[in-house]
Amino acid sequence: MAHRFRATLRGPADLVITQVGELDSSASGAIAFIMNPKYLPALKRTSVAAVILTERLLEHYQGPALVTKNPHACFARIAGWLNPEARPAAGIHATGAVDPGARVAASAAIGAYAIIEQGAVIGEDVVIGPGCFVGRGSVVGRGSCLHARVFVAHGCRIGEECIIHPGAVVGSDGFGFALEEGKWIKVPQLGGVCIGDRVEIGANTTIDRGALHDTLIGNGVKLDNLIQIAHNVEIGEDTAIAACVGIAGSTRIGKRCMIGGQVGIAGHLEIADDVQVLGKSLVAGSIREAGVYSASVKAERADAWRRNVARLNQLDDIARRLRELEKRISAESTKADKE
Repeated sequence: MAHRFRATLRGPADLVITQVGELDSSASGAIAFIMNPKYLPALKRTSVAAVILTERLLEHYQGPALVTKNPHACFARIAGWLNPEARPAAGIHATGAVDPGARVAASAAIGAYAIIEQGAVIGEDVVIGPGCFVGRGSVVGRGSCLHARVFVAHGCRIGEECIIHPGAVVGSDGFGFALEEGKWIKVPQLGGVCIGDRVEIGANTTIDRGALHDTLIGNGVKLDNLIQIAHNVEIGEDTAIAACVGIAGSTRIGKRCMIGGQVGIAGHLEIADDVQVLGKSLVAGSIREAGVYSASVKAERADAWRRNVARLNQLDDIARRLRELEKRISAESTKADKE
């Protein structure tokens, strides 16, 4: 079975594994993983049935093992295989409200008090949880799961094998207003939201519909809880974004990016492929090259912070005085050379 999980077995082939656990787990039949050498002390005292590790760490463990280049990914596959998610029976709950003009596959499961509006298409093996809303003309692709109370507005498209967690909102109006004589005029948001395949969206995350064309979320994107994605944002394939990130309108984020928690990204920017932005950073300009970026200020004692802020406020004056000093030194140096 080791090949199923992209690993090589060291130890008895008939060893029974019943559950995943941590290195300090005492559960019978548990398998754990290790990637970081700092956990070697825990590896040496572990009593789990088997361990997933790399070839480099194999010499530190004498028990049964699965050897692989990526222990965390192997662990994830095994955990999913041992813990399949329960799926409700196909059919429409008695309290579900499905418009006659909607198309719902026979293999789909529609939960209690869910609402499916006219023209919506619910694909094969889709799960629509209790209290969900799927607006008119929206599409939910094969094998996708909307947990309880997910709101999908009209004209949105969700790909195949997506997971959307409770409270998420897909297709709410973008924050579009025109200012005239001190008053705000609402700009109709005429686009939709297009979500690719294998996307996961965390609880209470919001994705606004586009103003004229769609907001786009690429295949394999992973979004944490409490993320705000504004209208006409584009997120490239396999990008992962942590909790409490805010992305302003019309920004384009590349493929395979990793955005840390509480990052703020201004509007109309371009972020290249393979960019990492560390937590609490402010991205105020485009990032054109792959790499790791940060704009954070770490926490420190309040008295030290107040002193540093005072110095920061003096930077303009210090810079001006430095320029004047440089000019004087240059002038004196020129005068000395002439003499």
